[in-house]
Amino acid sequence: MTISTFALQIGDASSEYRPGVCNIGPAEIARRRMAGHVGLIATLVLLAFLIVIGAPPITRLLVVLPAAASASGYLQAWLKFCAGFGSRGIFNFGSVGESATVADAEARAMDRRRSRQISLWALAIGVVVGADAVLLPV
Repeated sequence: MTISTFALQIGDASSEYRPGVCNIGPAEIARRRMAGHVGLIATLVLLAFLIVIGAPPITRLLVVLPAAASASGYLQAWLKFCAGFGSRGIFNFGSVGESATVADAEARAMDRRRSRQISLWALAIGVVVGADAVLLPV
């Protein structure tokens, strides 16, 4: 049996598993958005700290890590897709901490592909932010 759509009995579009497209519901989306906020704050605090202590510009590349984490959180919230869940072949439209297994191999492959895309996009965003931080004229 191929899973093209798995709709839970909640009745709205946000409660529907779609391989490679949507694997988290409102509670998990809010969690990813919060991770994006935390990563953004960490990026700004780290950058400000490095500037205040007069660290060499190249050390500002350290902001790549929290910037990529922030981008990952925001991308996952925006796309309604958790990269970690996609990699592990699970989804969740209930409370945080619950999950269901994706049984179909083709659907799991689509989820893994989307997980890799999100990871690469987040890393690329982190690298751009890091490069911009190095080039800041401070």
